[in-house]
Amino acid sequence: MLPVYQRLAELWTTMQCRQLTDYEKMEMDQCLKLNAKLCWDMAYLENISLMASLTADIDWQHEICQEIESLQLGQNKKPGS
Repeated sequence: MLPVYQRLAELWTTMQCRQLTDYEKMEMDQCLKLNAKLCWDMAYLENISLMASLTADIDWQHEICQEIESLQLGQNKKPGS
């Protein structure tokens, strides 16, 4: 699990008991922004993986699968690079 998801869970849990501080609100906003980016990056990779599959480009599909795995592990690699 990526640390950003752990922190987001902590902030959400804290929010159930009390209001977040301004700093915590900023942290939550940053976590949500990163979550959105990760979701869009994953969607992009899944779409180009489908394209690779439809064109029977096995080498390209393996590269994409490695990028997906890197993204899931939280490694800083931009999709398509």
